[in-house]
Amino acid sequence: MPRALWKGAISLGLIYVPVEIHTASKDNTLPLHMLDSRDFSPVGYRRINKKTGKEVDWSHIVKGYEYRKGNFVALTDTDFKHANVKASETIEIDTFCDAAEIPAIYYEKPYYLAPAKGGAKVYTLLQRVLEATGKIAVATFVMHQRQHLCAIAPQRSSLMLLTLRFSDEVLPVPEHQSAKITSAELAMAKQLVQRMQGHFNAGKFKDTYRADLKRRIQEKISNKETHSLGVAEPESNERPKAQVIDLMAALKASLDKSSRGDARKAARSSSRPRKRA
Repeated sequence: MPRALWKGAISLGLIYVPVEIHTASKDNTLPLHMLDSRDFSPVGYRRINKKTGKEVDWSHIVKGYEYRKGNFVALTDTDFKHANVKASETIEIDTFCDAAEIPAIYYEKPYYLAPAKGGAKVYTLLQRVLEATGKIAVATFVMHQRQHLCAIAPQRSSLMLLTLRFSDEVLPVPEHQSAKITSAELAMAKQLVQRMQGHFNAGKFKDTYRADLKRRIQEKISNKETHSLGVAEPESNERPKAQVIDLMAALKASLDKSSRGDARKAARSSSRPRKRA
């Protein structure tokens, strides 16, 4: 199992659940590097002392708070840990609620919670009670020198921790004027939603842009374009410009397209040889 990002305990009343936090997601972006266009040498991120102009080694770097212009208080790992020992070592459950009560805009990043040594029984108890009641736990904890709001939810036989934004980190919804929608347009839009409804299947979706970009990179390598910054513009797939559309016509076209898709699926299904009993 990969190294834990955080170790501590979930505090549930007088019950403590020893747990570890592990990453539950990864970034699939391509590892692109910054290059100098003149000789294609890599351009790195340098830590420069603003006073001397010289690069600073990581071993000499500390974090500091500027309490007055040009005046700093240096903070060590011990300072961060002892600012609030309980908060830095405990996931403090505050509330149990329905997941639907938390708007999607509050969710940040998912993590796996794993039982630490000696915590299997209470860990399983928490997972089972959340599953049985259909609730999630709302809690706070400190990780990477920052306090987080989070939700703890059952995931099969395990627990997930999902970090949440604090209310003051969520910006207000932009004001806009609603457009007038006719009853016919709404009825046809409902038909389209019903026609396209189904169950969520994450495996159905692939990062096609990343694959296309890798294919483009391979083409440039094959064509020995390894030292060229010239980027050919796409010939035909131009980004559509905003324009006024006939909403009813677009809805009808979408329904027709969906119907043709259903017909093709049905045709493929009927053409398959049936298994003999």
